[in-house]
Amino acid sequence: MSILPGSPEEKLQFQQLQAKLPDLFKRVTKDNRVPQTIVVIPSLSMDPRELSKISGVHHYEERMLYMLMLLRRAQTRVIFVTSQAISPSVIDYYLHLLGGIPSYHARQRLIQFNCCDASSKPLSQKILERPMLIRRIRAAIGDKERAHMVCFNSSNFERTLSVQLGVPLYANDPAQNELGTKSGCREIFRNAGILFPYGFERLRDQHDIAEALNALYARKPGMRRAVVKLNEGFSGEGNALFYYGDLQAFDAIERKKKILSMLPDLRFEAPQENWESFHQKYQEMEGVVEEFIEGKVKFSPSSQCRVNALGKPVSISTHDQVLGGPSGQVFMGCTFPAHKDYRLEIQEAGMAVATELANRGVIGRFATDFVSIPDENGGFQHYAIEVNLRKGGTTHPFLTLRFLTDGAYIPETGEFLSQNDQPKCYFASDTLQSENYHGLLPEDLFDIAIYNDIHFHTASERGTVFHLLGALSEFGKLGMVCIGDNIQQATFLYNKSKNILEKETAKLKANLT
Repeated sequence: MSILPGSPEEKLQFQQLQAKLPDLFKRVTKDNRVPQTIVVIPSLSMDPRELSKISGVHHYEERMLYMLMLLRRAQTRVIFVTSQAISPSVIDYYLHLLGGIPSYHARQRLIQFNCCDASSKPLSQKILERPMLIRRIRAAIGDKERAHMVCFNSSNFERTLSVQLGVPLYANDPAQNELGTKSGCREIFRNAGILFPYGFERLRDQHDIAEALNALYARKPGMRRAVVKLNEGFSGEGNALFYYGDLQAFDAIERKKKILSMLPDLRFEAPQENWESFHQKYQEMEGVVEEFIEGKVKFSPSSQCRVNALGKPVSISTHDQVLGGPSGQVFMGCTFPAHKDYRLEIQEAGMAVATELANRGVIGRFATDFVSIPDENGGFQHYAIEVNLRKGGTTHPFLTLRFLTDGAYIPETGEFLSQNDQPKCYFASDTLQSENYHGLLPEDLFDIAIYNDIHFHTASERGTVFHLLGALSEFGKLGMVCIGDNIQQATFLYNKSKNILEKETAKLKANLT
């Protein structure tokens, strides 16, 4: 008898599967030669309307191809499932990065499935709609006592898939996902005792928005702007700015009416967004209004943590985010580590959040984003902005570095050291895009990288690792992780790689004309 999705029986069975994670975690961490199977489901199980704002988003499943580097462990098998087939040359590219393991040996332990489905549905939903595919994945897993499933973010789809495959999910229970919404994370910050912007959460419609904006202005007359956020926005694209203008002549009642009439003029981070669409989504998923942190000099660091399968919070890394968009709220990339002047402060605040989440039973990876401004005492004020209760744009660059070098993050200094104790840094981006890249195949990109010697060298542990290659030909978009011995070198490699790609592709376009 099949178990109905979302039923009490499914939730009970899911909890029983999750109870197996601690023992599996202990076995694997004790000895990396222990046989295991990792089922990778890189589904972006989020609101399709928000995801549609991102160019080439259906190729973002490829960001989790860094998981192939786990094939360095000779007894590890990886089952990788995608919406569409991935080019064999892209798989070869990742397998080539495995130091000390012949590609043929790794390929024997890699099993790929795809749904032959390019629709906007989340991958996990597509899999659930294909019972025969589930049956083939289940058969490929083999020993379920030595297997687990990983995903980009957990939703009800992933919970159902975990139960149907019969393996635990190393991610947050979907029942706790509310903690990662814009409203939920404000409550986490409050309980963790860290600084965050003044504002209001769990707002439902335009009247709640206007009331909150009015209350902000009453608290701080003359403030220039505030930010309005959808609860489930992605990469800052669900944010909008409200500009107050001159409202000092209005009393509280008239001011609220004026603010209400100004809402259609919100300035949205996503270029294709409009008030009607934004308000409809706001009514469905709710949201927050909070003060916009002003400052002539601002930084946007983040702290990455995880709660392991034993329930222990662990600091993973810190980053400085590279932001863009109309008002600098859209994630464009990151540098690792965060600036030495505040990285340990960011790590400490992030761990306060991680401890609070661990106390609530959360497991898996997540990031806490901040806005930091210098204070009058020569230090910084760090305002917690949001928690991404999932893997994010800072996850795959760091794990790429870790898997390539077998190095370790040092919490005491906030640095990453390779096995020979060499500090390693990187500049990473998911949003390198150019009209000249259209029509470029992954093989063409590899040729350019090799001819110009910008590819990653395993001996020196420096160079550029490319990702998001499925979006290259169609959208002219790709990602890069540029690894160096210091931030300056990593930034130089990024700019060099970018300039070479522009020069070489412009030359190709010119030759065609």
